[in-house]
Amino acid sequence: MVNNRGTDSSTNRGKIGSFAITFFIAFGLWLILSGKFDYFHISLGIISCAIVSVFSSDLLFPDGLPGHALQKTIGFLGYLPWLIYQIFLANLHVLYLSLHPRLLEKINPQIVRFQSRLKSGMSLVTLANSITLTPGTITLFVSVDGEFKVHAIDDELARGLPGEMEERIARAFREN
Repeated sequence: MVNNRGTDSSTNRGKIGSFAITFFIAFGLWLILSGKFDYFHISLGIISCAIVSVFSSDLLFPDGLPGHALQKTIGFLGYLPWLIYQIFLANLHVLYLSLHPRLLEKINPQIVRFQSRLKSGMSLVTLANSITLTPGTITLFVSVDGEFKVHAIDDELARGLPGEMEERIARAFREN
């Protein structure tokens, strides 16, 4: 259906949907990071996030809302607690390495190359950022076709790549 301006109404719905999702993501981050829950700060957050969403919703969703956006968002939110737990475990591992009496024998820095089975840009970015957030590993390079180069501080962390993290991201973003 075409309205008076000659634009498709489904396109307008897509823009409104991407604005709404961008707004709620930004406002959720605002609430978490500000830590202020009085009316003044919440109203500033609403105004700021609305302005940012007007100008940036097409940057976050350049092709409109992806298919199954709600299911992917829920899947990603389900992935986050596992990621936080892995970050905690990796912190303990790096602490163990740094306090070990034979530090130089334990550390074996290396570059690990692997081909990811993930296809979407969002899932590849999530994997790259998840690897970098996990202490002891840093993503050095990611190509559009899923080639990764990752620096790992020791053999144990290198063996875990891509592993369970890639599987959980594939499930979260429905790329099974």
